[in-house]
Amino acid sequence: MTHNLGPTDLKRLHRDWRRRGAPPLAMALDDVQGPFNVGAIVRTAAAERLDHLWLAGSTPPPTSSKVQRTAMGCDRLIPWNHTADIAEALTSAETREMRIVGVELAQGAQPIFEIDLTGPVCLVVGHEDRGLSATALARCDQLGFIPQMGRVGSLNVAQAASIAIYEARRQTWAEPSSEM
Repeated sequence: MTHNLGPTDLKRLHRDWRRRGAPPLAMALDDVQGPFNVGAIVRTAAAERLDHLWLAGSTPPPTSSKVQRTAMGCDRLIPWNHTADIAEALTSAETREMRIVGVELAQGAQPIFEIDLTGPVCLVVGHEDRGLSATALARCDQLGFIPQMGRVGSLNVAQAASIAIYEARRQTWAEPSSEM
């Protein structure tokens, strides 16, 4: 009979996944304005153990009360900092020898699953209405989009960020251990 995992089983399951190791993965938020979007991204970043989160421009900090409603304290689990603009954030990522991959519906973008995300990568997502800024687009090594089959033309930025983070992690997963 199938049942939900209890606390001990959950700890064992998560411990197994943490042992797998992964290359550095970070994300930069290019002027993402919605505090609930930022909170959801912070929570996903913590769940998938991102190495760093850059919040650029007018992106609200994880410590703001509205962001906290969604992040639920996860800001303490991930290194983050606020930068004046996206150029500063991407320079920091490049200093860490990360490739910059923008998640954007733009000319020249490839399906995200076709992009090699297995090395040190900084994913970049943009403003809810305008997407990535011209500065961010110019700095990206590659652009990826999330294929959609329905009639909706785009995703919420927090959903897109979560899918991109998941895809990057999925590409690096080793075979499961036999302990489970």
